[in-house]
Amino acid sequence: MNYTIRPMELGDAPGFNVLRRMPGVFENTLGLPSERVQHSIDGFQRFGPGDHIFVAVLEDGTVIGSAGLQVCTNPRMRHVGTLGMLVHTDFQNQGIGTTLMKTVLELADNWLMLVRVELEVFADNARAIHLYEKFGFEKEALLRMSVVRDGQYWDNYKMARLRTP
Repeated sequence: MNYTIRPMELGDAPGFNVLRRMPGVFENTLGLPSERVQHSIDGFQRFGPGDHIFVAVLEDGTVIGSAGLQVCTNPRMRHVGTLGMLVHTDFQNQGIGTTLMKTVLELADNWLMLVRVELEVFADNARAIHLYEKFGFEKEALLRMSVVRDGQYWDNYKMARLRTP
């Protein structure tokens, strides 16, 4: 399978929206079933200099994964970034998440000089937690009943990866 990792472009917004709403992906996001493509377009157009979004795309332009890193804007937290990731259900467990993670962390470590990269993940998302732990992320807190999914309250983990400057 040939795919490319590159910065997200405005034309990727419809494919990104499809990815976010896909069964098997959607349940592990904070999106709503009513989200429209315009939501993704508006989000892309609001990106600032601290927002770094990468997509994994097939040769035909199909978006099969995404990873984003948002650098905190508060000057006292400029060393912190928040990570989010999605991988198409048909392409999970094929190394795309690993490649996206390497791309984002290379940016965080070697270009942005971040000391802390953090994320939140549903506590029952074992595959994602395994990937994050593989890259040095550690569970810092269990956020009980912190999100709603399918009519129920669910727990999230707050995870972070620290590196010494």
